[in-house]
Amino acid sequence: MRLSRNATETASESSLDLASIQRGPNGRAAYRLPAIDQDFVLGDSTRGIRFQLEYQKAEESLRAWGVESTVVVFGSARVKDGDGSGWYEGARSFAAICSEEGGAKLDHEPPRQNVIATGGGPGIMEAANRGAYDVGAPSIGYNITLPLEQEPNPFSTPDLTFRFHYFAMRKMHFAMRAAALVVFPGGFGTLDELFEILTLRQTGKMTKPLPVVLYDSKFWKAAIDFHQFVKAGLIAAGDLDLFGFADTPEDAWAVLKTRGIVIPGKGS
Repeated sequence: MRLSRNATETASESSLDLASIQRGPNGRAAYRLPAIDQDFVLGDSTRGIRFQLEYQKAEESLRAWGVESTVVVFGSARVKDGDGSGWYEGARSFAAICSEEGGAKLDHEPPRQNVIATGGGPGIMEAANRGAYDVGAPSIGYNITLPLEQEPNPFSTPDLTFRFHYFAMRKMHFAMRAAALVVFPGGFGTLDELFEILTLRQTGKMTKPLPVVLYDSKFWKAAIDFHQFVKAGLIAAGDLDLFGFADTPEDAWAVLKTRGIVIPGKGS
């Protein structure tokens, strides 16, 4: 059997004496093959290439799984199952409903719609990935390298569990396929992601409909006085229509449907 040119080149590269290549003539770095020269690949001038690779690696896996749209779930990594807040259980139940009814399950023919996507870590992220897992649906975990290492939770689909270095590229992947956003109570990271999406919607940079639901209205209305922004003239009154509130998993799904999330076979 004849190998393709690419396969032949790959086989040839894999058989090279890497130690010898790394040394080069007189140990000179200039002689190293760029693709296997870690000092070069991780250098300042190749940051753009690394940024592109972070986009492409995740993109190829998402396409292979036929993921066309996602429902992004944000929330605190510190929330725990049974901690009394009800947030973990709410996120798990919502993700199960969304995956069951939204067109994400494994027995659906691709393209898959409304696949649950999270930051891939613990807390609300784990709960949402777990809810999809409960009903036999794939889910995505967009992990990020942090000083205090964040390990992926055990419920995101392994082939769809990614690790990013750049927050910007991670955010881009969150936004690219997002059909909706459900935000549970969380800290600075949750607020960062929430206002990132609201800003994209407000400024028209994200033109497609993107319903946003804040889960637990009592928490959100106590934490942020959104109407104060209007009173101070900092946003338009209509900007408050960019998001809604829900207090149960069923309500959250109902609000998404009311606000225009597309369900396969049912239109908007």
